[in-house]
Order: sequence, then C-alpha cells, then structure tokens
Amino acid sequence: MKTLILNGSPRINGDTVSLIKKITERIEGEYRIVDAYRCNISPCLDCRYCWKNNGCAIGDEMQEIYKYIQECDNILIASPLYFSELTGKLLDVGSRLQTYFCARFFRKEEPVVKSKKGAVILVGGGDGHIDKAYGTACTLLHHMNCYNIYEAVYSHNTNERPAIDDEKTLLGLNGILDFFGKL
Repeated sequence: MKTLILNGSPRINGDTVSLIKKITERIEGEYRIVDAYRCNISPCLDCRYCWKNNGCAIGDEMQEIYKYIQECDNILIASPLYFSELTGKLLDVGSRLQTYFCARFFRKEEPVVKSKKGAVILVGGGDGHIDKAYGTACTLLHHMNCYNIYEAVYSHNTNERPAIDDEKTLLGLNGILDFFGKL
C-alpha cells in the first residue's frame, strides 16, 4: 500500500506536522510526504499546455508527484487553516492538478485510472469554520480520483491546546488509519 501525504503547514514542528507524524508512525506500507513550503513545485501558470497534451510543461518536482499519484492507494491532505481555507502554498501545489481537469474536460481522457481513498486533516485556532477548506480539499482529491473520502478530522482551538492533545482528533486519526488499511 502506498500513501501520498500533502502537508500544507509552514511550521516544521507545528500542530499539523505533529498529526502527520502520528499517522506515519502507524501507517501500513510506504508513504511520501510533499511539504508544500519546502518542495520545488511551482504553481500552475495557465500556459494551457495541458489543454492538448498529457502532463505539465513545468519541469519540477511535481513530475515525480504525478507518477506517485498514479501508483498510490491513499491520499491525505493535511493543512492548517488560514482564513478558513487551506494554506496558499498547498493551493499552489493543488493548482498543478489542473492537468487532470484538462485531461477530463478538454481531451476527454481519464488521467488517473486507479481509484484511491482520501482523507483530510485540518488544524486551526480561528473561527472553527472548516467547510470551505474541506470542500477545496475534496475537490483536489476528486481530481486525483479519490471519491471515497473519510470524514474531515479537525483540531480546533490550537492556540490554547496542541492538536496532539485533542482526544477527538486522535480518534479521527485512528479512523483514517483503519479506513486506509481497508482496500
């Protein structure tokens, strides 16, 4: 089993990363973490290469991620919330999924044949609204052929309590692990 983890946190030892570490301690099979703030992935430039061609014209680390998306069984998106949305750098990475959208809608091709399971972990200290971020994450997951998506796992009020101490969130992580383990 292979799992792709998209990490949208700028903080190396922050709440989001603590939850990712908790998942990776117990996940079955191999996994790859894409750190949106430290990877070599540019945002989509709307060059329209993918309107007529398979793949993306930008030659960066995303080329390897496209290959991993094809192979993996599970995809996890983990992000802090900024203004009730995924972080900007994670959205930059997500914008590169435009090639999958174009494959379906312009070229009438199925870009990711293998279906996957998906999950979303959100962390925040703000207003507690996750609907927008969860909706965006689900849209990204759908473009990677994840339609079987586990319910959102969310740790709120992290300004007062670290996410790793949130019992409800830890139960949610166990749920994700069980969900991913059942192929």
